[in-house]
Amino acid sequence: MEPREQSESMNNLENDQNLSTEPQNEAQEVVNEEVKVEAPEAEAPAAEAPEAEAPVAEAKEAAPEPVEEPKATPKLDLTGKSKSELVDMMREAATRPIEDVKDEVQAIKAAFFALRREEMSQEKEAFLANGNEEGDFVPKEDVDENNLKELLNVLKERRTEYNAAQEANREANLAKKRQIIKLINEIANDPDNINRQFNRVKQLQQEFKDAGEVPATADTEIWKEFQRATERFYDVLKVNRELRDYDFKKNLEQKQQLCEEAEALDEETDIVTAFRKLQELHNKWREIGPVAKELREELWARFKAASSAINKKYQTFFEDRKSKEKENADAKTELCEKIEQITTDNLKTYAQWDEVTKQIIALQEDWKKLGYASRKANAALFARFRKSCDDFFAKKAEFYKTMKDELSSNLAKKIDLCERAEALMESTEWKEATDKFVEMQKEWKTIGPVVKKHSDAVWKRFIAACDHFFEQKKKQNVNVHAVEHDNLKAKKEVIATLKATIEEAAEDAAQTVRNLMDRWQEIGHVPFKEKDKIYAQYRELVDKAFETLNMRGSRSSGEGSSRGPRQSSGSDRGLSERDRLVRTYEQRMSELKTFENNMGFLTANTKSGNSLVQEMERRIARLKEEIAELEQKIKELDNADAQ
Repeated sequence: MEPREQSESMNNLENDQNLSTEPQNEAQEVVNEEVKVEAPEAEAPAAEAPEAEAPVAEAKEAAPEPVEEPKATPKLDLTGKSKSELVDMMREAATRPIEDVKDEVQAIKAAFFALRREEMSQEKEAFLANGNEEGDFVPKEDVDENNLKELLNVLKERRTEYNAAQEANREANLAKKRQIIKLINEIANDPDNINRQFNRVKQLQQEFKDAGEVPATADTEIWKEFQRATERFYDVLKVNRELRDYDFKKNLEQKQQLCEEAEALDEETDIVTAFRKLQELHNKWREIGPVAKELREELWARFKAASSAINKKYQTFFEDRKSKEKENADAKTELCEKIEQITTDNLKTYAQWDEVTKQIIALQEDWKKLGYASRKANAALFARFRKSCDDFFAKKAEFYKTMKDELSSNLAKKIDLCERAEALMESTEWKEATDKFVEMQKEWKTIGPVVKKHSDAVWKRFIAACDHFFEQKKKQNVNVHAVEHDNLKAKKEVIATLKATIEEAAEDAAQTVRNLMDRWQEIGHVPFKEKDKIYAQYRELVDKAFETLNMRGSRSSGEGSSRGPRQSSGSDRGLSERDRLVRTYEQRMSELKTFENNMGFLTANTKSGNSLVQEMERRIARLKEEIAELEQKIKELDNADAQ
């Protein structure tokens, strides 16, 4: 896998994690409060609301505290967005209602400052690389950042205005609810006309419910005041008994249904969903009127017990989640430490880089299998892990680039060797060409690897030229062997004729012998193993001819050896023979060295040259035998001269 592909494989590692850390500058806190998203675990369990119709003395039970539900992470895809694109998205968001864009603003801001941090990091690295001091570094002014800050300030002002308007509206609602409570208390203080005010009180109760939110600090107290006023009204109310009983009965049925629904939530497998539904049931409970006084405490206890069971599960769920998040944080920290311990200093080959790449990918896969840590820890750990991955694949890409240049150079060198080998493969200068091929083969070994797609082709091209030359040379050697056998046959004919001439002893026998001696010298080499034997037969007959036929003069015995007249000293003959043997010995040693060099090359680099290798092994063995025989003959001559 290429480095670029391996680096891109990390882009999906944490595609749904929120990286919300920005650079430390004045824009960091511009809209923190306005776009803050509370973690689910920060939500308080639902408080249990007392019955509206409970006696005044019992109404001290706390009113249900409003609890925010976990807010969903914005489904906003910012992948691949540039800073200018993020600024445009922020500008568009600024045109919409401020209450609708809180999470979107936070996500855009986090994505923007993540890009900005990366830019400043690169600027700083370049600054330090030029030899500057770290304390002197000042990031360059960024137009996109300035534009974003301006938009964030605009959003902050709009949020402030919106919050002020909302607060004013809540204060107005609070004043309205206080006025409603005052009216209910006034009706309760007029027992003489209270029967005629029943519908009016019901209307006031509805108006109280419809009045909207009040400041959070006053919400519980104003609700308690309303409950006390309502309970006081019903306690002193002397209305038609049937009407009152009907109202109580209807409220009882509704609250019993709420109790059943709350108790059924205990079977809900998704505790977050169960908790959300419980909040809805509490809101409905508050909207339903009172029941008969003797049933209030029992009914409220039932609803409270069902609520407590869900609240306990909800609290346990988030405690377990925190524990799991800590486990995930520890596991991710361990992965970060593992990947940071991986070093690239000793990676010199593709195989080594590929092996470490497999380790990196395995760690990435392990990371994907882990769940979330806490939001703050998760972002920091991911940034740490991602940096190690990016650093590795950047170094791998640099290695591949360097190797690409080296491989190209190696390919050019090997192609040059191919051309030289092809130019020489038809040569018949066997000794000179063989030496050059051996040198080219040695040079080939010193050249490094080439790109894999060219490796086989360039090797086959080179070895084809080498094989062709050595095959031709082999054929030539086969021809030489045939000629040597023909020469052996011719020399045997000379020996037979020479023997017959000596036995007949005709008048022209001496001349015939000289002619046969000349013929012997004209005949070329014979097989090495037959050379000494045939020469000994020839020399014995020549000596006999000179003795029998009373011949005088120089006797040329051929095969590179000279023998003087019979009266010549043995030392002279031995010296001439020794020179011939030494020259032959040196020639055979040179041939042996050449063959051994070729064998080293062929056995290490070719599969197609098996037959050639076998032939060369036979030639080497034969040369070693000849060299051993030559050494023995030279030794014998030296010993004879010493005597």
